[in-house]
Amino acid sequence: MAYTVPKLADYSAAALTSAAAECVRECAREANRVRTVAELKAFRDRWLARKGGVLTQINDLWLKNAPKEAKREAGMGVNQLKARIQEIVASAIAPPVEPALARCETVDRVDVSLPGIRRPIGAEHPVMRASREMCAVFQRLGFSIAEGPVVETDYYNFEALNFPPNHPARDTQDTLFIAGQQSKPQRERLLLRTHTSPVQIRTMEKMRPPIRIVIPGTVHRNDPPDASHSPMFHQIEGLAVDRNITFGNLKGTLDHTMKEFFGSSVKTSFRPSFFPFTEPSAEMYVSCFICGGSGNRESGPCRPCKQTGWIEILGCGMVDPNVFEFVKDNGYDPKKISGFAFGMGADRIALLKYGVDDIQLFFQGDVRFLRQWA
Repeated sequence: MAYTVPKLADYSAAALTSAAAECVRECAREANRVRTVAELKAFRDRWLARKGGVLTQINDLWLKNAPKEAKREAGMGVNQLKARIQEIVASAIAPPVEPALARCETVDRVDVSLPGIRRPIGAEHPVMRASREMCAVFQRLGFSIAEGPVVETDYYNFEALNFPPNHPARDTQDTLFIAGQQSKPQRERLLLRTHTSPVQIRTMEKMRPPIRIVIPGTVHRNDPPDASHSPMFHQIEGLAVDRNITFGNLKGTLDHTMKEFFGSSVKTSFRPSFFPFTEPSAEMYVSCFICGGSGNRESGPCRPCKQTGWIEILGCGMVDPNVFEFVKDNGYDPKKISGFAFGMGADRIALLKYGVDDIQLFFQGDVRFLRQWA
């Protein structure tokens, strides 16, 4: 029969000693009857559980109900009893090994022939992988990685990059502005950067020429999400400033980079364009590395290049002298130095390199899709 904690009417030293001895005997008797894992767990819970355990009941029935003059002696006795019960429970014999296993000589040994437990590890996100690989190419050319804040001011995002006050990019239809900025001067208003170009100005404010930096990071624009657009995406921009830098240096740098990234057979083409912070400006195309520049594939027309044989990759150009005027006092005199800049979408080059047709797949967090790069 299971032990039941009795109520004490007598709190003399002899009565407490007798009750404690009986409790210890019953605990030891139950410990000797344990045979299975389930019985061992039940035994421990019965005696040590915080709610309803025997020790908890002893505390409630013996110590709390003790008269004031017997509290001290009862407390000492109960504490000694708890320590003894905990020793018995801790020393309870574990369930014996099954007979079949008891006869096995290697039961306590490690079987090195068994397969190990493989620890699942994560994989680099395809956009981050493409960005890292592209930056690594530029690093081998002597460029350094530069970073800056995502929340920018109008000055660094637009004004210092030669965007005129009436430029459409300053409109809320293109740019995500932080609320509550109307009372500030326009150049101090906060926004989510629309490109990583502000880091170029911030770097030139801190460092004198020559500089060669590549700038990866997230940017934000007020674009509805679809297969080729997202309100948040990733950019990789670059800037090189020194004496006697020419458009030929820009073309040679980018041509080498694309061959490193997409393969040595890729060709590049530059077509005139316009950007507020470069003059002259160009868009760079690479020959389609999927169809080989033919515009056709075995199964039909080549969709990535739209049958043209060329894919637009980035925008670039020579840094506009007006941009250097904002950092002229730090050694960037447009009469003495020149530079080139470029910018590309890391998401776009990841789409092209890995053959993905929907940019939203990169942001939906579907493990089945992302596991392809594990």
